[in-house]
Amino acid sequence: MSVVLEFDEKAARAVEAMYKTPDVVAQRAHILAMMNPQPGEAVLDIGVGPGLLAYDLARMVGEEGRLVGVDVSQAMLTMTRARLAGLSQAEVIEADATALGVESEAFDLAVSTQVYEYVADMTTALGELHRVLRPGGRVVIVDTDWDSIVWHSTDHDRMTRVLKCWDAHLVDPHLPATLGAQLRKAGFEVQRCEIIPMLSASYQPYSYAAGIMRSIHGFVRANGERHGLSAEDIQAWHDDQLQLIEQGGFFFSVNRYAFVARR
Repeated sequence: MSVVLEFDEKAARAVEAMYKTPDVVAQRAHILAMMNPQPGEAVLDIGVGPGLLAYDLARMVGEEGRLVGVDVSQAMLTMTRARLAGLSQAEVIEADATALGVESEAFDLAVSTQVYEYVADMTTALGELHRVLRPGGRVVIVDTDWDSIVWHSTDHDRMTRVLKCWDAHLVDPHLPATLGAQLRKAGFEVQRCEIIPMLSASYQPYSYAAGIMRSIHGFVRANGERHGLSAEDIQAWHDDQLQLIEQGGFFFSVNRYAFVARR
């Protein structure tokens, strides 16, 4: 059973800080290159989050274009509205992936990063995506498969149990394995899929790896007991990572999978 994360103001600020790290900035640049937004296009950002990608997209489509960001988190919406203030071509609305709240066949381009892995009804969500794109419209979807993680620990079994607990915050922690087939079933032509690795071969406190370690630590402290993790287990896992950092033995890698498809 998944445990829904609450993206309140504190969580939204933590996400924003993680998304500003150099490795996530590089990921965002890669996604923008895959999207190839053009001046004058209408773009939909599904799960707009803190609005960093949306800001770039709004600037790239220009005043003759249109950018709409949707999210269910009030904290994220507030943050993004502030970020996009002054960009007349941009708007942000409250909606989720299964009911996007925008008109049909209105967008040339859509993007969703780290969102669909939280969605229980993917059939409806991809149907909505198909509805809002114009014929020939394109989409870039990025999600993580947590089976791809390589994270050094001196206790492999304990690390496995911590990550199993972390999996519970998602509806589908392995969505990329089936996403291509689901897109084709929904009426999309999948044009390509690329891996975007998030790699830290050593510890850098200003990085995705550092941010996600903090997030996982907080989540397992709150939810570990129901997944068979004692407070002692969690503390030992965290202490082990701190010792590896001190000793120069930290290593973390996980893959995002970016799908490019066309309606």
